[in-house]
Amino acid sequence: MRTYNKFLGAAAVFSAIAALAHLGCIVFGADWYRFFGAGEQMARMAEAGHWYPTAVTSVLVVVLGLWSLYGLSGAGLIKVLPLLRLALCVISGIFLIRGFSFVALMPMFPENSLTFWLVSSAICLIMGTFYAVGTYQRWPELSRKNS
Repeated sequence: MRTYNKFLGAAAVFSAIAALAHLGCIVFGADWYRFFGAGEQMARMAEAGHWYPTAVTSVLVVVLGLWSLYGLSGAGLIKVLPLLRLALCVISGIFLIRGFSFVALMPMFPENSLTFWLVSSAICLIMGTFYAVGTYQRWPELSRKNS
């Protein structure tokens, strides 16, 4: 019987949910940008039909979707993807750095609410921890040939 890694499976699900939430911002517009705390400027640009919110959010949708696939691959739920070990390490690191560095990032995005920073940083820390723990647990099983 094949075993699956629950941490990487959960991380993949969380990444997919995050991708769908970002996609919802594109589809449903300014109210969703406001609800998720992206800032009034992003919401106003979305209301005005400006390309910027859609472009930035689309990139996030693609990246989070790809990271979800790597989580599924690392969990053993889909085939082994190229550079799996490296990708899982990078994904873990990015989520953890984002989660811990929010204080340094806040001045760059002054329109984002404190609630946005606290909630999104906590989510990033949880996701980064899940990716890191799952990667550590599966390390011996991850193919060196495909990493």
